[in-house]
Amino acid sequence: MNLFDVYPIFNIEPVKAKGSWLWDKDGVKYLDFYGGHAVISIGHSHPHYIKKMEEQLEKIAFYSNSVKISQQEELAQKLGEISGYPDYRLFLCNSGAEANENALKLASFHNGRKRIIAFEKSFHGRTSLAVAATHDKTIQAPVNGGNDIVFIPLNDEQAFKTAIDTNTCAVIIEGIQGVAGIEVPSPGFLQLIRQECHNTGAIMVLDEVQSGYGRTGKFFAHHFASVKPDIITIAKGMGNGFPVAGLLISPLFKAKHGLLGTTFGGNYLACAAGIAVLDVIKNENLMDNALKQGSYIAQKLKGMEGVKEIRGTGLMLGIELHFNSAQLRNELVGSEHIFTGSAANKNTIRLLPPLNVSQAEADVFLHGFEKVLSRHTKVVSA
Repeated sequence: MNLFDVYPIFNIEPVKAKGSWLWDKDGVKYLDFYGGHAVISIGHSHPHYIKKMEEQLEKIAFYSNSVKISQQEELAQKLGEISGYPDYRLFLCNSGAEANENALKLASFHNGRKRIIAFEKSFHGRTSLAVAATHDKTIQAPVNGGNDIVFIPLNDEQAFKTAIDTNTCAVIIEGIQGVAGIEVPSPGFLQLIRQECHNTGAIMVLDEVQSGYGRTGKFFAHHFASVKPDIITIAKGMGNGFPVAGLLISPLFKAKHGLLGTTFGGNYLACAAGIAVLDVIKNENLMDNALKQGSYIAQKLKGMEGVKEIRGTGLMLGIELHFNSAQLRNELVGSEHIFTGSAANKNTIRLLPPLNVSQAEADVFLHGFEKVLSRHTKVVSA
């Protein structure tokens, strides 16, 4: 049997990882400034993370949600404290797509409506309703059609006011649009969504799957706008590589048995991973580090020839160039041994390094990036 070939991949096979670094099977060392789609939040193979996972694995790795799992309660308590949402409740699942699917389902259960407002360039996942709310027709099969979803431009206040009414079930928006190329909703726009959802009875769903967990320098990107969504979805950096996701659900919603469910969500190992990540973020002040290192990197990048714009905050940055970035990214990996991310905006490179990246490691990236960029700007100017 062969693999179902759906991923464009680099011909590199990592076999070891530590902190912000990877080593391939030939012993070549790579700087990881992408974290596997923003998943590696506290660095590869963090000792506290390994210790927590090993201790849990020696005791019990899995049982279903038909029994009491006290680690779920510990995770919820620590998450509520660090995120500033102690009065919300946590539903645990496995992926960002599953989190968004359940969020929209819960919204519809609550108000009995079907119509959803989403945003152009959005990405919310690949499952049925999550992908229907994703602004990319190429990953939507015919079976994903038929949903009542309207897409409007990000930060277009008039378009949003026209679109929302008392038939709207939910508005789903990313704290920062990641796949799009690090497109940032303005604080005023998020505040408008919050107010109009309150006025119409629509549910505000904040997708913090990529932009959450301290990546921006605050625990959630929407904290910069001082809004409180009705539901917040989380995943990626939550488990530092172990599949774990969830919903933070406001007191507005009433729980009942059977309303939501999952087989693997909130299992012992997932909780151990999630608890370890929160411990490290708190104890090592990683949100402060994300803001500090992100500001340093962004400032250094702004002066480079060939860079059109830097978007984002903390360690969620988009570098938009004056030309297609694909070849430059290939050269960064091939000659400088630095991983970065692509985006739907083909001129944009995404930077999503671990939150404990050091300034010395940032300088390695900046040196390698400027070296490769200078070759491309010479070609373009010629």
